[in-house]
Amino acid sequence: MTAPPPGAPGPTGAAGQPLPPPGVGPAGVPGGPPAAPAPGTTAPEPTRSRGRQRARGVGLTLAAALLIFVTVVFVLFILFNTQTVQISLVFDEVRAPLVVALLIAAGLGALLVALLGLVRRARRSGR
Repeated sequence: MTAPPPGAPGPTGAAGQPLPPPGVGPAGVPGGPPAAPAPGTTAPEPTRSRGRQRARGVGLTLAAALLIFVTVVFVLFILFNTQTVQISLVFDEVRAPLVVALLIAAGLGALLVALLGLVRRARRSGR
């Protein structure tokens, strides 16, 4: 971009007044606050940088891909574990699909880990 010739009028604001150069405040002080918008107009909204928008889009794409992958694996897990198995409980024996037995065992294991985590956190905060 070339500079205008000396003496040529520069860009003007809404009221026809010349705009200060970039980085110069309303009083002409370098580094001062930026010029206020003309009366009756609003200041432009701050926009997110392109890098953040791109990173957010990549993150959403990866999350969607992971969700699809986990869903496919879960459906395959159900399809391949449909045979009925005998489960021995303390007082009785039950017949159920293998997938149900595995999901119940995984749920109980997750519950146990969560409870142990709560106990550990309570002990640390009690010190």
